[in-house]
Amino acid sequence: MKNSILLLGLATLFITLVAFAPAQKSKPWPVPEKFEKMKNPVAADEASLKAGKSLYTKHCESCHGKKGKGDGSKSAQLDTDPGNFPKDLPGQSDGALYYKIVEGRDDMPSFKKKIPDAEDNWHIVNYMRTFK
Repeated sequence: MKNSILLLGLATLFITLVAFAPAQKSKPWPVPEKFEKMKNPVAADEASLKAGKSLYTKHCESCHGKKGKGDGSKSAQLDTDPGNFPKDLPGQSDGALYYKIVEGRDDMPSFKKKIPDAEDNWHIVNYMRTFK
């Protein structure tokens, strides 16, 4: 009987903690108008997608996941939502994605120094557009 009461108490505590645990929140990410209107100068051809995939795998996949669904190996350690690209990207311009890669915020680091070549960042944008 005591074991049943203890087990019930532990189950209630667990459910309460899970129910009231703070969820990862997605907050608005303002993008300067200059970047919102920026056009992608790199064609999404086979070479660009190959380069983008390689860069994405190296720099992005651990948080954003293989298919951009926010389920990478490090995503559980983040305080902010890593996003779901298949769902979130259609409403964003290429320039906005470029800005977010280069500038970063919160848990998302700036890749300004790690990926200094602008063309490489555009390759990543092109590759991200393949996520469905």
